[in-house]
Amino acid sequence: MSWGYTEFNGPHTWHEIFPDALGPRQSPIDVVTSAVTSDTSLRSRPLAWRYVPDNCKAIANPGYCWRLDVNGEGSELVGGPLQATYKLEQFHAHWGPTSDKGSEHTVDGKCYAGELHLVHWNCDKYKTFGEAAGHPDGLAVLGVFLDAGPTDHPELEKIVSLIPSITHKGQTVTVSTPIDPTKLLPENTHYWTYLGSLTTPPCTESVTWILFKEPIQISERQLKVFRSIKRISPEERCNADEENIVINFRPPLPLGNRELRECGQI
Repeated sequence: MSWGYTEFNGPHTWHEIFPDALGPRQSPIDVVTSAVTSDTSLRSRPLAWRYVPDNCKAIANPGYCWRLDVNGEGSELVGGPLQATYKLEQFHAHWGPTSDKGSEHTVDGKCYAGELHLVHWNCDKYKTFGEAAGHPDGLAVLGVFLDAGPTDHPELEKIVSLIPSITHKGQTVTVSTPIDPTKLLPENTHYWTYLGSLTTPPCTESVTWILFKEPIQISERQLKVFRSIKRISPEERCNADEENIVINFRPPLPLGNRELRECGQI
């Protein structure tokens, strides 16, 4: 059986196949705000990004989420805790069965309805995403909390409208409408940052996390569409109640002796 989020193959079992999952630099974490260090040096190198909406190429169902694959040419993430230029590779989301849980990171124990991850790789030092993913400074992920509300998110709606085309695992569809990752980021860009890992197997400890404090709003209707995605291919059959991806978040892990820094107040 492959890894997943069930009782039998969920996060508590991942280390059996992926030993990094027991490492000291694992993600996600609970952000304990009283333990955060305010770092003025982060302000001296402001975080900055540039994305090309036309370069969002395809949306895929890998069996545990929706994933938007990007041609990273022309994209750039620099500044803040980063010591190099990082290029966008893909972005995806995590969610839960109800809107009181679903985010991977939590804040003083509070969960959000979901969490968006924009995954970048260090293109100054490494030649490919795969190479970068194996190094401690290889990846940078922007994390955005999704807060459930009554109003559709306009840019997310472009993704929601494509999900019926990738209902089953293994399905991919070309994106024909420009999608602007910048519009998926909150207006207030104050953030927390720490050194962590991928939150899905192989859980490689190669991520500089930049977690925005302010969430963006998503509607209950849009979340319901997320939960309609299936974890099986069209050829597979299982209990109908177990087909849909309604849980795809890893619970928080100990921060340990890592430093959790912040830039700005909220």
